[in-house]
Amino acid sequence: MALVVAQEVPTSSSMAVPHGPAGVGEARRRMRDQLRRDGVAESVVDDAVLILSELLSNACKHGRPLGDALAGDGDVRAAWRVEPDGRLVVEVTDGGGPTRPAPATPSVTAHGGRGLNIITALADDWGVRDDARGEVTVWVVVHDDVYDPDAGRRRDGLAPRIAAPAAPRIPGPDLRSAFDERG
Repeated sequence: MALVVAQEVPTSSSMAVPHGPAGVGEARRRMRDQLRRDGVAESVVDDAVLILSELLSNACKHGRPLGDALAGDGDVRAAWRVEPDGRLVVEVTDGGGPTRPAPATPSVTAHGGRGLNIITALADDWGVRDDARGEVTVWVVVHDDVYDPDAGRRRDGLAPRIAAPAAPRIPGPDLRSAFDERG
């Protein structure tokens, strides 16, 4: 009689994504389908898919494709895994660029610059790893335990976590006396 021992194997996926917007939708669908099949809470899946989108957008906007390809011609690499301890990690690797990934402080009217702030608000942790070939990987711990009973519950709301700083009060005329009926 043979004894079969079940071993928990981490769920992982890695895919080449075209350097540009064309492959982002397919990467999002593949991640969503896989994480749902693996029983990851829907709110964690939603956060992971948004984080993947932001990372891929940043890689295509600020980084070069992997290898020697010209911008728009090559690929970047998207990967995600649920580790044995339950951490969900998402990574995007590009060919490097002229700047390091860092959260920005965009103006209220800016059309971009909020991606890493959104990631910071949604994630448990994130960072950047460089390698000897010049490749840059941005990694994000989306949730540190997708098996935790509270993993499906969103932490606070997104809006309070990424709220813009309070605008300074601008002094102006005091019109209260103009509306005073005691006149």
